[in-house]
Amino acid sequence: MVHGVFFRDLKLLNYWGRIPKELEKNGAKIFYGEQQSAASAADSAKELCQRIKKITEETGCGKVNIIAHSKGGIDAKYAIANFGLEKYVASLTTINTPHRGCEFADYLLEKAPAGLKTTVSATYNSALKKMGDTNPSFIAAVTDLTTTGCEKTNQKIKDYDFAAHGVYAQSVGSIMKKSASGKFPLNMSYYLVRHFDGANDGLVGEKSFEFGENYIFLENKKSKRGISHGDIIDLCRENINGFDVREFYVQLVADLKARGF
Repeated sequence: MVHGVFFRDLKLLNYWGRIPKELEKNGAKIFYGEQQSAASAADSAKELCQRIKKITEETGCGKVNIIAHSKGGIDAKYAIANFGLEKYVASLTTINTPHRGCEFADYLLEKAPAGLKTTVSATYNSALKKMGDTNPSFIAAVTDLTTTGCEKTNQKIKDYDFAAHGVYAQSVGSIMKKSASGKFPLNMSYYLVRHFDGANDGLVGEKSFEFGENYIFLENKKSKRGISHGDIIDLCRENINGFDVREFYVQLVADLKARGF
């Protein structure tokens, strides 16, 4: 399981909420990406390569199934396509990943004064070092989430055929239905993202989610709140009417198993 930007795999505060324990109850063996929280896609991909190779060597499992959220999906596909990781990966499922970038991120980087970007970057990098990052780069991480950054990443893997290399690739996406659907800061970013990217999950526009052979779009038809960028990974450990996040992942993994992965 591969986390997104500005988070780490911490034992006391699991990025994936109650999902890992539910998967383990149903027979899955869980490992984490453990990459730094803020780095370029290329640097994060190198870390993931080392981590996954180590897992396969220590367990003898042969291959792993990657489930990656947000920027983690960009990091994972970069690792597979550029560093020969297909030998160790059976499948890649990206969760609410901005495969075509976030236009609002382009706007923020272009319009923000240089002094403000320097201050914000320094503040984040200092905090991220305390979280365990050895060489965090706020700007590099955000740049690779812009439409321009994602276009460059996609150019580097455009000729790579995941299926031809034996990797089953699929994607998942969801959207919020109103700003009140998300916890802070998603309730505030929702309108900004909607202005640039349209329907979104509070951070990523719907048009950016789709990737791979299969695309799963989640709609919560029993609730007006929708499913936010945080809801999709059970970040707040919240029981949501109309969407059982733990059961969704159980069925997701069960499907991978049924496909022979």
